Amino acid sequence: MSDAVVPHRAEPSAVPARAGVSWVKRAVDSDIFYSFRRSRMTMVAAAIVALFFLLAIFASVLSVQNPFDPAQLQLMNSRISPLWTADGQSPFLLGTDEQGRDVFSAILYGLRISLVVGVLGVILAGALGITLGLIAGYVGGAVDGLIMRIADVQLTFPAILIALLVNGVAKSVFGNRLDAMSTLVVLVVAIGLSFWVQYARTVRGSVMVEKNKDYVAAAQLIGLPAPIIMLRHVLPNTMGPILVIATINLALAVITEATLSFLGAGMPDTMPSLGTLIRIGNNYLFAGEWWIVAFPGFALAGLILSINLLGDWLRDALNPKLR
Repeated sequence: MSDAVVPHRAEPSAVPARAGVSWVKRAVDSDIFYSFRRSRMTMVAAAIVALFFLLAIFASVLSVQNPFDPAQLQLMNSRISPLWTADGQSPFLLGTDEQGRDVFSAILYGLRISLVVGVLGVILAGALGITLGLIAGYVGGAVDGLIMRIADVQLTFPAILIALLVNGVAKSVFGNRLDAMSTLVVLVVAIGLSFWVQYARTVRGSVMVEKNKDYVAAAQLIGLPAPIIMLRHVLPNTMGPILVIATINLALAVITEATLSFLGAGMPDTMPSLGTLIRIGNNYLFAGEWWIVAFPGFALAGLILSINLLGDWLRDALNPKLR
């Protein structure tokens, strides 16, 4: 009688380890990562964006003073030129403004405000636009028509006018009761309500294609509710265009916030963003204090350019026709 052959059983702990390694290997070998490694300009842009975010996060550590704290400001230090000039003084690397604020410290804190408003505005716009786009594309009918007509009406106005309108209504309702943090919330809402249309229209078009596929019909046959089908099955297949729009809209949101602040409808002088710093420095440009406006302007331009380069690369990387 021959011995029975017992099949070899793999160790249970080896499966998760291999799964983790395979996930990392798939990510490294993916077309997107390969495209990222091929483009030196994209890698430089990503490094610059990461640097800006790190500077904003660690602003309190890297700055020589808190520009939002009047107790740390001295008017005797106002309008000091950059350190490498003849009239420069330590520790003011990029000089000071008319209130004695260190320009480098003000840029770090202003960068934090601009990025917070931009990121939260994009999140709000994305949440609103994706929700309305899913409903319009999946439900259809009168609901789709109503949402899309609202979107069409809003598209007739530039985003900056919508933001100015929302900001003006908030200030007319609350008046002087708006402090710096309340103004930041108003800016986030204004930007969110200005950019939701692009998400809604893109998601609606993708959902109208996806809802006719077999996997959606199978999910409906087993009795899954519509919200579960939209969020768990349809939405993941529309994430490519959403990521591209979100990246590009982050740059637009930062520009919109800077424009509102430059026009005097954004952050106050006591808690300036990059746009507020540019507005303040513009008043002293022809007096010879060029550094007050130049360095915040360079920081804003570098941030916007880097984000736009990332958005352009992501759009091409996620386009199957260009692979």
